[in-house]
Amino acid sequence: MLELRPNCECCDCDLPPEAADAMICTYECTFCADCVNNVLSNVCPNCGGGFVPRPIRPLKARRDGVSRQHQHPSQLRVHTKHTREELMAFAALHKDTAPSDR
Repeated sequence: MLELRPNCECCDCDLPPEAADAMICTYECTFCADCVNNVLSNVCPNCGGGFVPRPIRPLKARRDGVSRQHQHPSQLRVHTKHTREELMAFAALHKDTAPSDR
């Protein structure tokens, strides 16, 4: 089950569970769409893969026991250990290769 991390790992902006601009990679690295597009060039700085919009977990259970009320989002804020310049340099090396070929 997705952690639904509460923030962008780059700029630390809040990404609540209902955020439409939250993006994730296959390892659940979480960034805002602005950082994915303008800093990372759709290259995850941790795994090198691409990003997709993070799904929004339903607030209310439409089926018994399946909702944010039952599976709470993570409260743990995650931050990248790399500087913005390092992130951009890494992305520049890989941005011209399709995520499926990285």
